[in-house]
Amino acid sequence: MKNKPQIAFYLQDQVEILDFAGPMEVFAYAGYDIFTVSKTKDPIKAQGIVTVLPDYSIADAPAANILAFFGGNAGLAEDDPAVIQWINQQKEVEYHFSVCSGAFILAKAGLLANQHATTFHSSIDRFEKKYPSTAVHRGARFVDNGKVITTAGVSAGIDGALHLVARLNGFNAARAAAHYIEYDKWDPTLGLNLSDHDPYEGMLDVAIFVEYLGEYVTSRGEAISLIIDEHEQSLSAITNDQRQPFLYLGKDQFETTEGTTISFIRDEDQKVTGFKFMKEETAIFERLPMIT
Repeated sequence: MKNKPQIAFYLQDQVEILDFAGPMEVFAYAGYDIFTVSKTKDPIKAQGIVTVLPDYSIADAPAANILAFFGGNAGLAEDDPAVIQWINQQKEVEYHFSVCSGAFILAKAGLLANQHATTFHSSIDRFEKKYPSTAVHRGARFVDNGKVITTAGVSAGIDGALHLVARLNGFNAARAAAHYIEYDKWDPTLGLNLSDHDPYEGMLDVAIFVEYLGEYVTSRGEAISLIIDEHEQSLSAITNDQRQPFLYLGKDQFETTEGTTISFIRDEDQKVTGFKFMKEETAIFERLPMIT
């Protein structure tokens, strides 16, 4: 996908708010173009609370690279032949994405036949009976078949969206999005990635971060602690009781979520002695001796 992804959120009446709002936050931060579609342009009520005016109907919606479907009255779309026909007519789509019982819509369109998937925990038994050719994975936050990504219920849509961002833009882009929305419980290993592309390859091996751990200070008394984030299994900085991901670029090179490069310094014995934010007028953070 060379250009900015165009992602269509199909929303039916009574759609679950967090099902679509969570992934929308992730994709918006990642810079994707998002628009909403429903069967008609009539206003819909999300969970009977929030009124949503769809941008398009299925009659005039533009082409999208990604089609997304969500739970909350998903049967309204699943049982509508016009909606299913519209899904199957979208030839520009590169990825299908569902949250919660939105998987029923994808299954009805034939996109999960002989594939792997997950869905809302209380809907799994019903899904298995209705679509027996699909292998359902209980407990997985998301399941990625390569071109179709399904997630478990409600908040799990955030996990799946972060995974798709990692697939399309890299693990660091997903980590930056997770940090921005303060979703500090993201653990990519709780999903099942069956695609040919593993965006976490080599990135979740904490051994590569061990040599950077410790306490660092500047001559002005600024202090940063570098730790391994137990959820993301990556390097993070703690300063003023706040966590800031250090996004791995390569040996001794990291960057902040704002894009500032961080370069580590070594002595003649190749031991890490400090680091510097590579922008003007920044001091070197010198590593304090490790206490054993």
